[in-house]
Amino acid sequence: MKVKDRVSKLRELMKEKNIDAYIIPSSDSHQSEYVGDYFKSREFISGFTGSAGTVIVTKEEAGLWTDGRYFIQAEAQLEGSTVKLFKMAQEGVPTTAEYLYDNIPKGGTLGFDGRVVSSKEGANLSEKLAEKDIKIEYEYDLIDMIWEDRPALSDSKAFLLDVKYTGESFSSKLVRLREKMEQLSTTCHVITSLDDIAWLFNIRGGDVEFNPVVLSYAVVTLDKVYLFVDENKLNDEINSEFAKENVVIKPYNDIYEFVKGIESSEVVLIDGTKINYAVYNNIPEDVKKVDQHNPTLFFKAVKNEVELKNIRNSHIKDGVAFTKFMYWLKNNAGKIEITEISASQKLEDLRREQEGFFEPSFSTIAGYKEHAAMMHYSATPETDYKLESEGMFLIDSGGQYYDGTTDITRTMVLGPISDEYKLHFTSVARGMISLSRAKFLHGCIGYNLDVLSRGIMWQMGIDYQCGTGHGIGFVLNVHEAPNGFRWKVSPDRFETAVLEEGMVTTNEPGIYIEGSHGIRIENEIVTRKAEKNMYGQFMDFEVVTFAPIDLDGIVPELMTHEEREYLNWYHGQVFEKISPHLTNEEREWLKKYTRSI
Repeated sequence: MKVKDRVSKLRELMKEKNIDAYIIPSSDSHQSEYVGDYFKSREFISGFTGSAGTVIVTKEEAGLWTDGRYFIQAEAQLEGSTVKLFKMAQEGVPTTAEYLYDNIPKGGTLGFDGRVVSSKEGANLSEKLAEKDIKIEYEYDLIDMIWEDRPALSDSKAFLLDVKYTGESFSSKLVRLREKMEQLSTTCHVITSLDDIAWLFNIRGGDVEFNPVVLSYAVVTLDKVYLFVDENKLNDEINSEFAKENVVIKPYNDIYEFVKGIESSEVVLIDGTKINYAVYNNIPEDVKKVDQHNPTLFFKAVKNEVELKNIRNSHIKDGVAFTKFMYWLKNNAGKIEITEISASQKLEDLRREQEGFFEPSFSTIAGYKEHAAMMHYSATPETDYKLESEGMFLIDSGGQYYDGTTDITRTMVLGPISDEYKLHFTSVARGMISLSRAKFLHGCIGYNLDVLSRGIMWQMGIDYQCGTGHGIGFVLNVHEAPNGFRWKVSPDRFETAVLEEGMVTTNEPGIYIEGSHGIRIENEIVTRKAEKNMYGQFMDFEVVTFAPIDLDGIVPELMTHEEREYLNWYHGQVFEKISPHLTNEEREWLKKYTRSI
């Protein structure tokens, strides 16, 4: 079926169920950003493959709401589909809630699968639409009724992440969580977010591509632990560890019935942005609920010393793989056949040579020339450009290692480029350097510091329609709240936490000129303590990503003395840490590409 036929089939079911509008979000039953194939309902109904977006289908219209990272991609993928693009946060574009309010008749019905919409979003919609007596029907997964060859739920096996990597046992984490529950005067905590569960239980898996999590729910009381998971995923090592805390294993979908039995004497801690609408509504009404962000969200964001040591080690391995790739690419572009796809595969192959690598941390973004202007471009056999000895090539990629998760972007010059390209390249490098050099008082959040990077582009009358950086998990999701760099608060993202010692965040400004070129340079940085004095506790950043920034794109005269000094220091570190792992030819090349300017 083509997309327009799928939309027609959906409308037939909506008519049958007396539903006026139906929402299909990107999330799974755990409000994950990236989801397994079974949960890709929004992609199925629209044809849009980006990671973020919401589809609404009414009797007369179908629309996709997505953010600035995906405008170009969405326009291309929606062509001929009858699904209209709504560019989020743009002037005159309604929010999904506003659209639903305006397009559902008084007394009408809004439908969605309650397992894939958060309780907070469901409650907000219910409150807004109540003004028009609009009912909500959340029992039906209408997409399932028309998706004939829907993939099965993943049956990937889980594994225990050893304490030599995590630095803290499951039992210790459980003690910390229960202490926080008691501080919040709660007796029961329902956890539905996959990365929080993976972190707490020290388990990892393969149920979501690139995100080593295990499909599961958890309920923690002050004296009991329940894990809702397919027990076939668990091995003896995991079961032995769980036995120390008497973890009760229950079937994955039993969570919906289990929460119905929570007694009225309990006080339940939930995160309304993570728990789905169906689970929430199954908790008896007379049970008191405390809606707070999961305590584990903050625990896992602050990496301990063992994790940080492992992270540094994983980045050396990743830097070696990337430097070998850059050497290969710069020496072979235009001489042998290299395409966006084959270049991505080459980099993955080099990562697989590194100890402890087990999968990429996200789908590689590899864009040549104007393709790089699409922030989350993904090459297909139909769009796959051949790389020549000219222009620029952007590659954003990362690896999952048993000792860390990496995310690095470099833009490489493959041949002669214009002065404008060099100005843009140098400006992006300056933005990245400026944020790397930041020194600030404890209490700052990412919104306080974003302008240090973005301001250089703003001076040119240019902006990039995304954040400057995001938190990163430890052998977990490559996007992790609550830390990040952004210039304005985005309601759908929780990135307003104070930057604490041990938080790992990306630093990735860019310039994207549609139809021409795109440039992004990205390092990971760790928040650390600097001096403490009469003014308070100062903080700064430690860079942990080490790979050359292509000097063929840099115009030293456009940089300040301090920026050049930093770049020279950084390249000195790259050579010191990476060169011992290279061949003689690669080492000589690296010496040239890390020279002082």
